[in-house]
Amino acid sequence: MSAPGPRIRREKRTVAAMIELYCEDMHHSKGALCPDCQTLHDYAMQRLVRCPFQEDKTTCAKCAVHCYRPAQREQIRVVMRYAGPRMTFRHPILAVRHLLDGRKQPSVRVRPASRPPHAKRDSVE
Repeated sequence: MSAPGPRIRREKRTVAAMIELYCEDMHHSKGALCPDCQTLHDYAMQRLVRCPFQEDKTTCAKCAVHCYRPAQREQIRVVMRYAGPRMTFRHPILAVRHLLDGRKQPSVRVRPASRPPHAKRDSVE
């Protein structure tokens, strides 16, 4: 697999910063994430690597394809709801870039067929 582009790298830094901020404030962790937040971080990084839109992606909240499982989606929503406003003070450049990325129009991508159409089969008599 090729290396991620600048958009995905920036999104990874932003999500990681949000999770770290949330974990530090809510779980009083210092230096390392708690096990629950580390699991969410690893899951989010995996989802970004597998994002079908890659460099054309908007923010996940505006995406047409919801690739997070429901439990993780709710977790990341809670983290972003808490950390989003606080990012302005802790990581202002990432916060502004994230807001600009959110203004980007979501990609409408038609997925290719997963397999070729089946040829008609001859009936066996």
